[in-house]
Amino acid sequence: MTQLNPVLAAVTDRIRQRSAASRRAYLDFIAREGESGTARSNLSCGNLAHGFAAAGDDKAAIRANRAMNIGIVTAYNDMLSAHQPYGRYPEQIKLFAREVGATAQVAGGVPAMCDGVTQGQAGMDLSLGSRDVIAMATAVALSHAMFEGVALLGICDKIVPGLLIGALRFGHLPAVFVPAGPMPSGLANKEKARVRQLYAEGKATKEELLDAEAASYHGAGTCTFYGTANSNQMLLEMMGLQLPGSSFVNPGNALRNGLTRAAIHRLAAIGNGSADPRPLGRIVDEHAIVNAMVGLLATGGSTNHAIHLPAMARAAGIIIDWEDFDRLSSVVPLICRVYPGGSADVNAFHAAGGMGFVIRELLGAGLAHGDIATIGNRFADWTQVPEKDGDAVVWRETSATSGDPSVLAPVATPFAADGGMRLVKGNLGRAIFKTSAVDRDRFTIEAPARVFADQNDVLTAFKAGELDRDVIVVVRFQGPRANGMPELHKLTPALGVLQDRGFKVALVTDGRMSGASGKVPAAIHVSPEAHGGGPLACLADGDMVRLSAVTGSLDTDADLAARTPVAPPPAPVGTGRELLALLRHTSDEAERGASAMLAAAGL
Repeated sequence: MTQLNPVLAAVTDRIRQRSAASRRAYLDFIAREGESGTARSNLSCGNLAHGFAAAGDDKAAIRANRAMNIGIVTAYNDMLSAHQPYGRYPEQIKLFAREVGATAQVAGGVPAMCDGVTQGQAGMDLSLGSRDVIAMATAVALSHAMFEGVALLGICDKIVPGLLIGALRFGHLPAVFVPAGPMPSGLANKEKARVRQLYAEGKATKEELLDAEAASYHGAGTCTFYGTANSNQMLLEMMGLQLPGSSFVNPGNALRNGLTRAAIHRLAAIGNGSADPRPLGRIVDEHAIVNAMVGLLATGGSTNHAIHLPAMARAAGIIIDWEDFDRLSSVVPLICRVYPGGSADVNAFHAAGGMGFVIRELLGAGLAHGDIATIGNRFADWTQVPEKDGDAVVWRETSATSGDPSVLAPVATPFAADGGMRLVKGNLGRAIFKTSAVDRDRFTIEAPARVFADQNDVLTAFKAGELDRDVIVVVRFQGPRANGMPELHKLTPALGVLQDRGFKVALVTDGRMSGASGKVPAAIHVSPEAHGGGPLACLADGDMVRLSAVTGSLDTDADLAARTPVAPPPAPVGTGRELLALLRHTSDEAERGASAMLAAAGL
């Protein structure tokens, strides 16, 4: 067995020691739930009759408690392209379950909003909060005690983290994620970005922009850039919660259908009454979380997971922080170039070797834990790729060499020596700087600040020519307690124009940036946030700010202690935002996961 990288081993040990008490408490909790928690066998006759009243062909089996009953938690809607394929999955899953003597019922649905639809709109203020809503909805769905296993149907940004957090409260049960895959490639992401920037400069019409967007987002499946949705899929494979190589198979083909069948058959084989029980809460351990962090760094994944992973880990009693990301980033090389970190999309990534290649390289270099439990057998099996063999799905070893060296590189000759996610800190707080998509000569920016409290005001200033200079754009009061921490991806084209004009430009914000963002240096998720008196609330126009990924610094020369923090803007209302006020008011900081629900639960 390859020896673990010493930094990886040290970070894992640091997490284990920090999490000792909370992890023990979690494992004790799921043990109690498994032994004495409400179960189908303990339901009263009236309870049980309600539960199988509409079960049709499965009624007799559920009534007699003869086999595993799988609870399906689905994020289906047909507005969101990534989740539209899930419409037919429940009926298919029921058939696949019967093939192995099990049954299945839709336990419940969870909301699935699309950041692409709400980007730059009022609805984006609900986005991060929807993760807590999804987690709570998952718990409600599984609360009926009718199920011995869980099939989780979700792909995109907040949906996968929310599903996992909710399911971990039922961690005594086995659970499998069932993906639906990315849409086929359309207009190249780089060309789409070019048209967006032309539109920002007034050199492309709205109709030309819409044509480009429609040619890029053109069918069912996840968007093909490597944003948060596709980073979710990578994480699930790195944690062994999704079948090997299943993440990036397009919807609607025979292999995709075969993988869904194989996932349900596998779920039925790992139930608590089976010869090989694999409860979810045992699979999601310190090693699995570190593997997820490593995968994020090695592939240049979404910075949103600097928030989601701490929340997901906390739900299993595991405490991680941005220092862990930073230390791992120093030794985990970047071995993927997928848009926005390159020109290729996830379909090209998958064709070049995909997750099988990535995992084999990481295991071979001692940069991933090979001893995680997984829903299958050895984690080494995740170096394989699936293919159809008649009616069955079989796995074969992926090629020993990259199918496209411009997309996938071996650890020995990476695209960059580090994982490209840095912790920057100083008298302005702690923040994340994603370097993997930024040219090295822009790793350090020092310039006067221009301070805003609304992203639309940034665009107004840009159009008026007020930002045509070296500038660090500060957008504050965008944190989880202020307005729900929306993504500020809408700013990327305008800031990119300024950078292309030769100015030194950076963004500093307590908000988020999209998993598709890059190019412009940014310190994001600044904690503590401005709402409540964080340092950004004391910054003023003209203050010199220095952001450096080289030194890991985020500082100003201004005497912030001598100033009174600026009052936050009024709380957002409309578009349902007022209904999430409780989540905003009680949320904790981004580095802990920005979750009101976990904070209130004392987790």
